[in-house]
Amino acid sequence: MVRKRLIIEMGMGIDQHGQEPTVAAARAVRNAIAHNALPGVWEVAGLSHPNEMIIEVQVAVPYPEQVREAEVLAVLPFGRKTLTVESGGMIVQGRAIPELNDKNDEMLIAIAAVTVLIEDE
Repeated sequence: MVRKRLIIEMGMGIDQHGQEPTVAAARAVRNAIAHNALPGVWEVAGLSHPNEMIIEVQVAVPYPEQVREAEVLAVLPFGRKTLTVESGGMIVQGRAIPELNDKNDEMLIAIAAVTVLIEDE
């Protein structure tokens, strides 16, 4: 079987308060898939169920070692999902607000690429 890419979607996510890289990463993935429809998986690729899609997610975010993989992948409703997290994104100086449980003044920005593939002979 050969894997063929159908689409690559890109997104950005920010955690302004709380300094949670998982939140920023999940928002980036959600942003990447927010405005799409994939009728080609049925009409062109011939899949019978969306769980047959292969979805490879790549996220670059500050503090990648803190990302909780299951929470990021839970944003995706279907597919055989994998996640690769790497150091990247951006840290921007914000303002800590104690009532919002801020640990410091950092705002975390993540970027994501979501690739949808199918297996073909």
